[in-house]
Amino acid sequence: MLLIDDMFSETFLKQNEITNNMKKNLLEKASVFLLKKGFTVKSLTRSCFDVLARNNERILLIKALEDANSIGREFADEMHKISAYIGATPIIIAEKASNMLEDNIIYTRFGIFTLNLGTFTNCVNNKFPLIKRTQAGLTASIVGGKLREKREQFGYSLNHLSKKVGVTSRMIAKYENEDSEVTISKAMKIYDIFGQDVFNEVNIFSRIERINASGKTEFSKKYIELGFNAADTNKAPFDIIAKKEDELILTEVGDKANPQMQSLSELLNADNLVIFKKKRPKDIPAVTKEEFMDFEKANQLIKFLKGF
Repeated sequence: MLLIDDMFSETFLKQNEITNNMKKNLLEKASVFLLKKGFTVKSLTRSCFDVLARNNERILLIKALEDANSIGREFADEMHKISAYIGATPIIIAEKASNMLEDNIIYTRFGIFTLNLGTFTNCVNNKFPLIKRTQAGLTASIVGGKLREKREQFGYSLNHLSKKVGVTSRMIAKYENEDSEVTISKAMKIYDIFGQDVFNEVNIFSRIERINASGKTEFSKKYIELGFNAADTNKAPFDIIAKKEDELILTEVGDKANPQMQSLSELLNADNLVIFKKKRPKDIPAVTKEEFMDFEKANQLIKFLKGF
């Protein structure tokens, strides 16, 4: 007979296996789809993201989860940080966030667009949703100028349209003067009258993350001293990410190079550096701690890296 603790342990292991299988299935389907769309796809382990995908200038940083609520703020902040430096879009693909994620609706988790696999594939195919879930519930964004244009084209007065939508004429005028978020019930009434042209699509690839230099270790502070933007990472294949204009450097600190880094750097058109605490090898871009701290100008470091 199983003890109670054994029963709980067995149940937990089974549930964990189911969750891992669902995540693996999501990743496989997303990766195969991206490969067919011409993306180069790099899978990673022990990272805040599972897949890095690139097609020309479009770079995606993807985390796959059964339940989007299982990701914490620390992981999300790390995805935001890395995305800013490499010019990527951070995305969470999930089955649910407590409840099942609905098709063609954009959700967010700590500021990261969150969507199910079907919605993700539609977005990659440039079929963007009109609806997103906010604290106010399901909403859509009206294009003010388009709404006015359509209203005048249909010959509706402000008062006539307001009665159809169920708001005041003053509110219709407000919608026309600025892009406004409206509830799904009002959006559906406007959609039934004018169609989708009066709404903004939720283009998940259009956001630009802002780079913040946040050096905490002596190495990232040294990068900043040399004129780079730099930040330490805790949940990535590298320890420091640094950027100066078009020069991107992924840096590891330790006495062993990560075998994933070469292909990752090539995919991002980045340089890779390993800072060894002790003796360094000569066949990879590596320096000792003392050698790194002796650099006086950014160009000296960049020239060294370009020599490999």
